Amino acid sequence: MSLESVISRSTENASKVDQPSKRSCQDSLLKIDDNALAQGNSLRFLSQIPFSRWKKIGEQLSTLANASAWWLGDWLVYGETRYPERYKQAVKETTLDYQTLRNYAWISRKIDKSRRRGTLSFQHHAEVASLPEDEQEEWLDRAEKFGWSRNLLRQYLRVHRETSANSREGRPAEGVVIQVNVPSGEEERWQEAAKKMDRPLDEWMILMLSRVADALLRGKNEIVVQPK
Repeated sequence: MSLESVISRSTENASKVDQPSKRSCQDSLLKIDDNALAQGNSLRFLSQIPFSRWKKIGEQLSTLANASAWWLGDWLVYGETRYPERYKQAVKETTLDYQTLRNYAWISRKIDKSRRRGTLSFQHHAEVASLPEDEQEEWLDRAEKFGWSRNLLRQYLRVHRETSANSREGRPAEGVVIQVNVPSGEEERWQEAAKKMDRPLDEWMILMLSRVADALLRGKNEIVVQPK
């Protein structure tokens, strides 16, 4: 189902929904699926659905949630430009948090539509928004290529900023040195694995350990070690 069909308005199933409150009757209906309607602050299932369809609905909602941040940001940027004296009042009359919208607008303004990655979340882009355009491209490319989570991208950017600051000030990069006794033959295997991911061995090791730590701290049973 296309994104356009996901957000198309529908009232044909309204009569099937359990008796809504007077206020909810005034809310717009969003047809998420033939058997699911989003209305105000609820998602209503009109009939039983199989697991595969339920999972697909979740994917569609995730797409909408991520896209809506961009939509709201671009909406506010347009309002600031087109209606500089009236947009603030219009925003106040919505139920949206003004500071949140300001953050969305700042990120939307900093990252041109041509540089936005559909495979990465809005939060990924937020992490690189303060960087120059060429560095935004570089880090978004890396996050997309290697399937980094937002948290992992943030970790790498933090190390990058600390290293860059130390380099400008003539100080050595901060960090922790860990000595590892590698079993015979393992180094060659690790080198080959790092090569397949187009990374130096030390960066590959940090990446793998960070992913393992991230997965374990989240209570996950599976760890993704290959780029998506």
